[in-house]
Amino acid sequence: MNHFPSYFNKKWSLALFLFVFTSMGYVWAQEEAFEFVVLPDTQTYVEEYPEIYLHQMQWLANNKDRFSFALHVGDITQNNNGKEWDIAKKGFNFIDGKVPYSFALGNHDMGSESGKFADTRNTSLANAFFSVDDFPNLITSFPEGKVDNLLSEFKTGGHKWMVLSLEFGPRNKTIAWANELIAKYPEHNFILITHAHVYEDSTLHDGEDWWLPENYGIGEDTGEEAPNNGGQLWEKLIKKHDNISMVFSGHILKSGVGTLVSEGENGNKVYQMLANYQKGVEGSENGGNGFFRIIKVNPENQKIAVKTYSPWLDEFMEEEEHDFTFENVLFE
Repeated sequence: MNHFPSYFNKKWSLALFLFVFTSMGYVWAQEEAFEFVVLPDTQTYVEEYPEIYLHQMQWLANNKDRFSFALHVGDITQNNNGKEWDIAKKGFNFIDGKVPYSFALGNHDMGSESGKFADTRNTSLANAFFSVDDFPNLITSFPEGKVDNLLSEFKTGGHKWMVLSLEFGPRNKTIAWANELIAKYPEHNFILITHAHVYEDSTLHDGEDWWLPENYGIGEDTGEEAPNNGGQLWEKLIKKHDNISMVFSGHILKSGVGTLVSEGENGNKVYQMLANYQKGVEGSENGGNGFFRIIKVNPENQKIAVKTYSPWLDEFMEEEEHDFTFENVLFE
């Protein structure tokens, strides 16, 4: 026999319905799509066409409600001098407090003096113009207190994301640091940005050519200071973790674009993309004409859509190497 009044049953039925509805609504809200921007090498802009770079960054600031964060793959400067870093900083100041960001340092962002590209790991100018305090989403950095390698957290699209920014030719000790951090946050999806990782033929950056980190002055370093190329980074770090989703890089000329999907040792897929439009890339004009990547992540539909857009020209690149979608993407 039911000992409760009918109104009581209705009250609890309504409460149960609201709980389920609210819970489901929470899940739906948590699965929202989100967008972020990947900035390829800006070195030609800060050297020759600062107006294009500053226009890019102002456009990002104007669209602050659209993008969850912005990522730069390195070679922020061409000659690693104060004039160019001042322009670079001015651009990032446009989005400061509006669009959270992270960046990787490229071979042109380090060296013993202006024009000496990665002959040493001297990043004193990068650290003079930027500090860890510029990154409000920062969890930690390596070396501590420097911007050479950064770990930032972003909560968007219903998932917890970490962006790991690694130096040009990440050192063995940097990779050890990164392995520990990724293992520490197994519930997060990781995005890696590093300057050199994928070739224009969509293969990992290894083999023998002048683009390899080991062929710069830093290649003489040994032991825990020894640099790693894209193939070594895959073997020592990326393939070991099932929560790494995407890797973005620049550096390579020729076509300046490449796309590689690889399977990690846990059966997960890692989506790796090269985008570079600087001077020297085939067909490049004005250092790249302001083109960058817009990445749309849709967890519910299991898609990652990639567009290439220039706010300077207000144009999209429509060729399939610049406009494509990954399907059946699984997120943590």
